[in-house]
Amino acid sequence: QVHIVESGGGLVQPGGSLRLACAASGSFFSIFIIGWYRQAPGKQRELVATISSGGSTDYADSVKGRFTISRDNAKNTVDLQMNSLKPEDTAVYYCNARRVGYSYWGQGTQVTVSS
Repeated sequence: QVHIVESGGGLVQPGGSLRLACAASGSFFSIFIIGWYRQAPGKQRELVATISSGGSTDYADSVKGRFTISRDNAKNTVDLQMNSLKPEDTAVYYCNARRVGYSYWGQGTQVTVSS
């Protein structure tokens, strides 16, 4: 069992930055693929970024060059550094940990980009 808690969301002006944190409890965190997803009002949840157990990363086209995902397996954490934020980045951001046969979600953290 893996318990996930996201933090770091808030209100930021366009062009600003936020750093989201995903903290996980439980064993074998290092073998999970970790993904950050987001869901805006009235829209489907979408994948933002992923990081593999080995540290390989992948990003949605909409955030490439602006967001950076990183992990610290010793601390069981995955961060999402978000720069040059846009109003369209406004959403609830969720952390997901998955491996074959397992998928765990956090409760989400709200990010609002507005002047």
